[in-house]
Amino acid sequence: MIGRIRGILIEKTPAQALVECAGLGYEVDIPYTTFFNLPENGEELVLHTHFVVREDAQSLYGFSSRLDRDLFRLLIKVNGVGPKLAAGILSGLDANQFIRCVEARDASALVKLPGVGKKTAERLLIEMADRIGQLEGQFTPGSANTTVNAGAPGAGTAAVHHPAEEAEAALIALGYKPQEASKAISRVAADGMSSQELIRLALRNMIPAS
Repeated sequence: MIGRIRGILIEKTPAQALVECAGLGYEVDIPYTTFFNLPENGEELVLHTHFVVREDAQSLYGFSSRLDRDLFRLLIKVNGVGPKLAAGILSGLDANQFIRCVEARDASALVKLPGVGKKTAERLLIEMADRIGQLEGQFTPGSANTTVNAGAPGAGTAAVHHPAEEAEAALIALGYKPQEASKAISRVAADGMSSQELIRLALRNMIPAS
């Protein structure tokens, strides 16, 4: 099991980071909440990771915090929730926000996430209510922060011609329909905003805080 990786960030997109470590380049799948916290290309970073091995693929998932990684590991134990869906959940809600939803039994916030229908949301609330206790010590029950993580100052963007185009592409990659993504970005767009700011504000509006 690869549980942690430290190296130099070579490239980044909202869905993946390429990290050079000991002469090897690791392609690490990341949720957007981690993308917002990535440093500039060429700088050192540490990611808490989970290695997924399947018959047809091997994937390394990375997270900026241990809490996000440990929650990811609990999510993929839920019936019907695979690694891609778990990463999608943690793209729309960081660990503290998700825990707050579970504590408040707020299914309405979960069904706003792509791939999470009513039945899946209810299953998540039931099964995760018994499991979030395994994260004890990493968060304070009842006081989870519901503010979307704005990311580190100066966090970079992928190479797309316009921030709004990149933000729309990121939402579509997460699973939102093109029309939904376009409307969400247009509602929050303002001159001078970066793609990560647009994504963050769009997700905040699409997924109400509990």
